[in-house]
Amino acid sequence: MIELTDHFSGSAAARYDQSSSEMFAPEKVDPVVDMLADLAGTGRALEFASGTGRIALPLAARGIPVSGIDLSPDMTAELRAKPGGQDLDITIGDIASTRIDGDFRVVYLVFNTIGNLTSQDAQVACFENAAAHLEPGGCFVIENGVPDLRLIPPGQNAVPFAIGPRKFAFDLYDCATQQMSSNYVTMNDDGTASQKSIPFRYTWPAELDLMARLAGMTLRNRWEDWAGTPFTHESRSHVSIWQKPT
Repeated sequence: MIELTDHFSGSAAARYDQSSSEMFAPEKVDPVVDMLADLAGTGRALEFASGTGRIALPLAARGIPVSGIDLSPDMTAELRAKPGGQDLDITIGDIASTRIDGDFRVVYLVFNTIGNLTSQDAQVACFENAAAHLEPGGCFVIENGVPDLRLIPPGQNAVPFAIGPRKFAFDLYDCATQQMSSNYVTMNDDGTASQKSIPFRYTWPAELDLMARLAGMTLRNRWEDWAGTPFTHESRSHVSIWQKPT
């Protein structure tokens, strides 16, 4: 059995929308929903790690029947409190092994969340779980970053990604194990510092392709973003679509 930890309980869930507010902007959400609605067509959609409903709710508003699986009861409670949140079929469980009834035209996992599964076994199981939920010809979609190893200064293992007057954040990489963590430091009024660390496992696009193949799916498309920008050597992120055979 794969053991997973809920890193988004309590105050983390309550603050999630505010702390990730830039990801809720229409220019961030609309292209995601456009592509997923097109892939779903007249079928059903399943979101792995549905969270507070950033994508699930606007996708459902397009008329797509949306279900979700999420590990965090507190994040799901935040979703339930929003307009339309009570109408979605959300199951509490992990995305590596939790099964729900029915077949889906599209299963999707966005915002780098495949990395929250911190072992290769769990990530492979996630692909297998997605394939098990898909109808023939259905698609599994992942949005994920490309590891920033090229940005690591020689002799170091840290890459900063947010710097402010009283807050800063950085990723730590272990290239031997593909383990990493995102670390958030806040300076308090009394001069002390508070720190939070969330573990991840980083993956390369080619490794995800192999996981898809093990689950019986093949790569259909890969872009740099939801707008369909070509994926290149310089891309810092990717949106990948794997398809189950018809």
